[in-house]
Formats: sequence, structure tokens, C-alpha cells
Amino acid sequence: MGRAIAVAAAVLAVVTGCTVQPQDGEGKRRPPVHIELPSGTPSPARTPDGGGPAGGAPAPPGDDRPRAAPRVLWSRGDTGRDVRELQARLRQVAWLFDGPTGTYDEPTEKAVSGFQGKRGLPRTGKTDTVTWQRLLGMTREPGTWDLYLMGGQPADPPDPRCATGRVLCVDKTSRTLRWMIDGRTLSTMAVRFGSEYTPTREGVFSVYWKSRDHVSTLYDSPMPYAMFFSGGQAVHYSADFAARGYAGASHGCVNVRDEAAIAGLYAQVRTGDKVVVSR
Repeated sequence: MGRAIAVAAAVLAVVTGCTVQPQDGEGKRRPPVHIELPSGTPSPARTPDGGGPAGGAPAPPGDDRPRAAPRVLWSRGDTGRDVRELQARLRQVAWLFDGPTGTYDEPTEKAVSGFQGKRGLPRTGKTDTVTWQRLLGMTREPGTWDLYLMGGQPADPPDPRCATGRVLCVDKTSRTLRWMIDGRTLSTMAVRFGSEYTPTREGVFSVYWKSRDHVSTLYDSPMPYAMFFSGGQAVHYSADFAARGYAGASHGCVNVRDEAAIAGLYAQVRTGDKVVVSR
């Protein structure tokens, strides 16, 4: 009789999907039953916080649990070097034509939105992790002058020869011009120089002539706010620099792209003021 009862119990256990759980290695009794889902597939293991499959494994097909939205890295109003890199990479794939400026502005937002839409991503205009990884895969690492194509770079420490007097302190390495009086910097602006075939001369000079609306007789090109310091070389505003940035070069002059900045500088500089061009 006892044997019949035991056999019946075993049959019932198999039919209902229940199995007897042995004790674990510490002598604790495991849960008494293991319930199979109707499909016969166990539910995936969960992380302790219930956030998904253990070990970060992808959810199985058909799992309709809500997915976390991609993390937003940068959006409208953000500033900094990372935004410059984003803009430089967007320029590489022809989604942005201005800058880089280092400020996540309306053109940047529109460029990101266009890039997202072209690749089937939600058009949020915000750079999230998915958008960023897609852009990284399509572009190369920007160089220094890709990041600062249109200026905005920090200036290096001034040359020691700029420490006294009234000086236009020009640094070829950082591509900047400081306007200094007695060692104090009053303003700083981005500048560009001549090409290897028409290099900007280096050394200590002085402003010998100023010409507000000058036009080059050699190249027949405008040179507004020209402050001549060495032969035909001058510090002056360049519309080409304003439009193309460091993608171009001068014929030897020191070009300034910020017209308002050089207009203010022109008003302050006097004939005879020192000019230091260093590398």
C-alpha cells in the first residue's frame, strides 16, 4: 500500500511540473517547487534590482519590457571642448558648415536632428549615446585646427619681448594676437598667417603706417584696418579668414577674422607701437 502511494505521488509530481528540491551545500532547503511557464521556457534571471537579465545579457526575443532611453550627452545651451568635437565631426559629414564654436546652438541642434533622421534615429536634436556612437563610426578624430577652425583657441603665454610698452604680440604657435600695454593684456584675438610660400616674417618690428580702407596693389584685395609693420606685411581684417577660417592662408600678412575686434584695436594702436611676431 505504501509503495503504491509513493508511486502515485511521483507520477503527480511529473504531471504537474513540480520537482523536489534537495538541500544546498550549506544545508538550507531550496524552494520546494520550480514552476514552469506555459511555454516551457523559464523566465530569464533578473539582476538583484530587477532591472533586467543578469550579467547585462540582452533580453530574449519577444521580451517587451520597457527599454531605458539613450543617455543625453549634450544638448542646446551646452558649451565646451566636447561640443567643439561634436561640431567638428558634423562638419566632416557635411551636416554642419559653421563653427566649430564650442556652443551647442540652433544650427548644431538642426544638424544633429538631420543626422539622426537620415539614420532612422529619433530626431530629438540632442546628442545621445546612440547618436554619438554612430557619428564616431563615420568620422575621424579632429585635429587641433579642426576644433578651432574659426578661432576661439586659448593664447599661449606672451613672448618676454612683449612685457614692456605698447605691443601687438603675435604668436604663430597658438595663432593668437594679444594687444598689450606694459605687460597687461587688453584684448586677444585669433589670427592666421602666410603660407609656406609667403611666410609671415618673425621678429621685432613697429607699426610704421595705418590705412583704414587699404586695398592691396599687388593682389587687388581689400585690407581693411591695415597696420603695416614690415614691408607690405600688415595686421588687418580678412573677410576670407572670417568665411573659411584656417582652411586658407594670407600672402604674409597677419589676418584677423573678427571685424569688431580689429576695429577696436585699430582705434587704439598708434604709429610707432611695437610688433612682436614669434613662434
